Amino acid sequence: MGQLLKIAVVVGSARKGSLNRAYAGALEALAGDLMTFDYLPVGELPLYNGDLEADLPPLLLDIKARIKAADAVLFVSPEHNRSVTALMKNTLDWGSRPNGDNSWSGKRAAICGTSPGARGADLSQMHLRQIAVCLGLEVLPQPEVYVQFKPDIFDEDGLFASERDRNFQRRFIERFAAWVRQA
Repeated sequence: MGQLLKIAVVVGSARKGSLNRAYAGALEALAGDLMTFDYLPVGELPLYNGDLEADLPPLLLDIKARIKAADAVLFVSPEHNRSVTALMKNTLDWGSRPNGDNSWSGKRAAICGTSPGARGADLSQMHLRQIAVCLGLEVLPQPEVYVQFKPDIFDEDGLFASERDRNFQRRFIERFAAWVRQA
C-alpha cells in the first residue's frame, strides 16, 4: 500500500455547519489508511485583488506552501447558481498568483461535493474542471462524484450512514489514491 498520501483539501464553503465540510470529514474517515487530509483555511483569504500581489498575505504564502507540499488536492464544494462558489474561485485565483508561481500547476486533483438540489453539485464541478485545465491541474477523470444532499446521508458520528454510500465513496478514494500514485 505504501506511505500515506498527503492531500490538501479545499472546501468551497466557509459557513458554519457546511455540508461539504461534513462530507470531507466523512471521506477522511474512509481514507484513513490511504491518505491524510490537510484542510486549507481558504475562507480566511482576502478577496483576490491584483494590488495585493505586491505584498502577498502571509496566509496565502502558507496555503501555497501546503499545496506544493501535498501529493494531490481534493476539492469538496457545493454548487452556487450552477457554478463554483465564490470561495472556490477566490481560492483558485490566489493559488495561481503571482504570475509565475502557480501552485496548482502539475498537481493531481479530485473533485467531489454535495448540494441539496437534485443534481448535487454537478454543474459546479463541470466549471471547476474547465478552470482546472487552465491552471494546469490534472483532474481525476472518473468517477464523477456529485451527491444530492439528504438529511440522512450522515449518521450521528458524521460518517456515511448507508453501506451503499460508504462503498461508493471508498471506491472513489481508492481510485483517487491509485491515480495519484501513478504520477
